[in-house]
Amino acid sequence: MAVRAVRGAVQLERDDAGHMDEQVGALLTALLERNALSADDLISIWFTATPDLHSDFPAAAARKLGIVDVPLICAQELDIEGAMPRVVRVLAHIESDRPRAEIAHVYLGAAAALRKDIAQ
Repeated sequence: MAVRAVRGAVQLERDDAGHMDEQVGALLTALLERNALSADDLISIWFTATPDLHSDFPAAAARKLGIVDVPLICAQELDIEGAMPRVVRVLAHIESDRPRAEIAHVYLGAAAALRKDIAQ
């Protein structure tokens, strides 16, 4: 079994804890489903949020999905002028037999513009 990395992002409509839970939950669910993964396949997950998001930790949404025994960490994105606002990004390390080229990176909604080269 190989260690792989899966990327993804979602842009929130507003800085609200409930909305963040919903959107980050949808992002993680899509990431797991599109890569045929379960929580047991997760090694760790890094979350970043743009500096305009203050309502909650993105990792809290993972815990609410039942991802409770996987190391999670949150960090703040660089505050770059002109960057897309209200974005949560994820970098998940997984165990998978899939070749790197078959890993499905998930960019939901407007966040697909961030990585047109790998967004599904």
